[in-house]
Amino acid sequence: MKYQITNARLVLADQVVEHASLLIEDGRIAAINPIAVKAEQTIDLGNRYLLPGLIDLHADALEKDIEPRPNVHFPLEFAIAQADKRNAAAGITTVFHSLSFANAELGLRNNTMAADIVRAIHAFNDKALVDNRVHTRYEITDPTALPVLLELLDEDVVHLLSIMDHTPGQGQFKDMRAYQDYLQNSYQKTEAETQSLIDDKRSQAKAAQIRVRQLIKHAHSKNVHVASHDDDCLEKVSAIKALGVHISEFPINLDTARHAIEQGMSTIMGAPNILRGKSQSGSMKAQDAIEHGVATCLCSDYSPASLLAAVFLLEQRGVLTLPEAVKLTSLNPARALGLTDRGEIAVGKRADLICVDFAGSFPQARQTWVHGQPVYQALYGGV
Repeated sequence: MKYQITNARLVLADQVVEHASLLIEDGRIAAINPIAVKAEQTIDLGNRYLLPGLIDLHADALEKDIEPRPNVHFPLEFAIAQADKRNAAAGITTVFHSLSFANAELGLRNNTMAADIVRAIHAFNDKALVDNRVHTRYEITDPTALPVLLELLDEDVVHLLSIMDHTPGQGQFKDMRAYQDYLQNSYQKTEAETQSLIDDKRSQAKAAQIRVRQLIKHAHSKNVHVASHDDDCLEKVSAIKALGVHISEFPINLDTARHAIEQGMSTIMGAPNILRGKSQSGSMKAQDAIEHGVATCLCSDYSPASLLAAVFLLEQRGVLTLPEAVKLTSLNPARALGLTDRGEIAVGKRADLICVDFAGSFPQARQTWVHGQPVYQALYGGV
């Protein structure tokens, strides 16, 4: 199918082009501002913004779709379909659902349950609205997850692997009391039960590096990129880089993020942090990292809708130009994962696109296209 999008404020990698048009053919961008083209359909955007579809490398929200309350589970196919629709409505056209393998932490982070979710995402994708991918997160203090993750890698259902070290007393949880409060609030356990979990994590940490090396080596053999989670010091960044890790997720402080960039790594910050103006765990502000030039990508973390909002907030606050802000959610994530077919509005790229409208102060996806196909539409104000 060949169609034309006209009267768009086109956000390219380095500029915004007013009253622009795109020719879409067979799911790809065939031309920008084509001349005298005959198309089967013309879509007039009314001079609204047209952005490349957002690429979300770390999305935890699916866990809440499956388990909206503790020990209350919905069928996987039902929950995945709801997440799929929500991502289309948020302008996210490629999403990496982040699933934790941390058996001792119970709930959906039980390894068997997490593996079932991974396979269910893979099975659902042929009928999905957006490109649903899998980001498996390995808690290094859990020896039982290793064989499960190796098996999933062999099944080719993993698209990104991250290494998490939540050993109490370092990283995101330097404050032991805060960590225990987090466990009690998240899993509705007693202080004695959470203390037992903490003691187990500490005992398992000793042999963790052997497991980590084996897992990273296997991921690389399957051409799966590897990230590290909550890096808190220069030494840790250097150590993980030596293991072949090329992405640092949510570095705790500015020096760590800067060192990751100096090592040639990509860094991922959370869009909710931009929207709220602070980290939920007391780490650095994502905007500070962006202002210092040490943030490569933004992800939705736990709130898909926050990604598009963060892009325009960064532009409105004068932190970045709109093309620069859009890159954090499109071209940069694509490059970090080697997705050469998407991430920008350019000839030959996939027609993953978002038309943006404003309902009040915040941007909303008015229309979303994935591989040239319309997957979402909302007429704000009835027009």
